[in-house]
Amino acid sequence: MGAGSTLRSMAAGADPAAAEVPMTEVVLDRQEGVAILTVDRPEVRNAISPATMDALERALDAAADADVLVIRGRGDRAFISGGDLKELAKIRTHEAAVAMAVRMRRLCDRIATFPGPVIAALNGHALGGGAEVAVAADIRVAAADVRIGFTQATLAIMPAWGGAERLAALVGRSQALLLVTTGDRLDTAEAYRIGLIDRVYPREAFDESWRALARQIAASPARPIKSLIARAAPHHHPAFEEPAADAFATLWTSDAHWAAADGLTGGS
Repeated sequence: MGAGSTLRSMAAGADPAAAEVPMTEVVLDRQEGVAILTVDRPEVRNAISPATMDALERALDAAADADVLVIRGRGDRAFISGGDLKELAKIRTHEAAVAMAVRMRRLCDRIATFPGPVIAALNGHALGGGAEVAVAADIRVAAADVRIGFTQATLAIMPAWGGAERLAALVGRSQALLLVTTGDRLDTAEAYRIGLIDRVYPREAFDESWRALARQIAASPARPIKSLIARAAPHHHPAFEEPAADAFATLWTSDAHWAAADGLTGGS
């Protein structure tokens, strides 16, 4: 492989039940039937850049045969903080904004349609695009001290990665509309109450708790069970891709968005 990709095959003689597949931006750890995908950009609160999208594609390919997929962020400050505004600030045309939104939406669709159950392990706050990645998973578990919020409206944009539709399916139309328009950041008690988070664990027991849950699910006939439930309650809405991306791109290229983004990043 070239220098631009650090995906490495498992070393000869390594235990196939516990192998780490590192790459730039993302680390994939295999533990028996569980694949653990860690967004590894703690210096920017695990924000997603174009290079992160590349790494996510490779990690999902490498995890394709897992019984259970867990997605988390590095550290305890952020699960995923959304898009990396400094990196994505290069996108200034409507067409480029549509392409970016569609690309990440399709990555979230891959998460939503992964053959086995997907757990979003919210090790830290899940905000903006991070909340969209979280709701692409089948199950969300969180450390008790984190917050989750669809904060895109504070930047004069809207969810474009499928999160609005999935949120409405999870919490209902009115709650979804309130959360997306206000950008409210919910604590775990409120998120659990409305059905946005499924389990809440004490911070000190969080890591061992989600790992135990993942192993328990992997020990079940997880793939056929998910297949049946996915037919009953689809988590993938391809018909919304084009209008959502177009509406997002119109907002992304507006003066209001760039004024809000400059206010957040200090114009850098």
